[in-house]
Amino acid sequence: MLALGGLLAGCGPVADPRGRRATGRAVLSARPSADPAALAQDPVPGTSTMDLGLPRDPLLHVPAGLRAGQLLPLLVSLHGAGQDPGAGLGLLRSSADEFGLVLLAPGSEGPTWDAVGGTYGPDVATIDTALRQVFATLPVDARRVGIAGFSDGASYALGLGLANGELFSRIVAFSPGYVPPASRAGSPAVFVSHGEQDRVLPIDRTSREIVPSLREDGYDVTYREFPGPHTVPPEQARAAVEWLGWT
Repeated sequence: MLALGGLLAGCGPVADPRGRRATGRAVLSARPSADPAALAQDPVPGTSTMDLGLPRDPLLHVPAGLRAGQLLPLLVSLHGAGQDPGAGLGLLRSSADEFGLVLLAPGSEGPTWDAVGGTYGPDVATIDTALRQVFATLPVDARRVGIAGFSDGASYALGLGLANGELFSRIVAFSPGYVPPASRAGSPAVFVSHGEQDRVLPIDRTSREIVPSLREDGYDVTYREFPGPHTVPPEQARAAVEWLGWT
């Protein structure tokens, strides 16, 4: 399992979770097939690059051992600032292989995700297009679709996930900085983990404010602190996939 201590350059600055603003639409239109049985075939295991014509096309990872006709759980996994789809994939790949979870790892158009810079826009479109292609080719279980991320990717997962709670039933945020504002829909459950010695996004100014705020808003939040820096320890990654409850 990849720990991300060596992949931290460029992660976003600390911000007041209640003070940042984002504009633009965060709504995704892609939805799993209404007739997933029509897509049933032997899923081809492995990692492939989706051809969207982007500088950093999304990666799709299908674990081995899936059966023809099986409805599949899907998790969108978002990298941190200055990283790429490979880093997003590395967050959860080992646990996804163990638990039979399909991963979609897109890449941000700029150095970080658009709403972290202030405006929802091209990254929403990229994720929507990638999801539409996945839903058209794999029999994804509409009840088991989620979004996850690390650092700036965690912040974006929270903003986009809460805005699309009718699509994403679960949100996983590893060391988020804040929640980019957007209209909200649905009632997704949320998992947050954060290192107590995080010097990039210090815990007192981030997750310890984000989690109570989400709970006040009525969300079911599972929160884990661990004695470590700005990283995703393997045990936290595995705990998050177990928390999904999708096995």
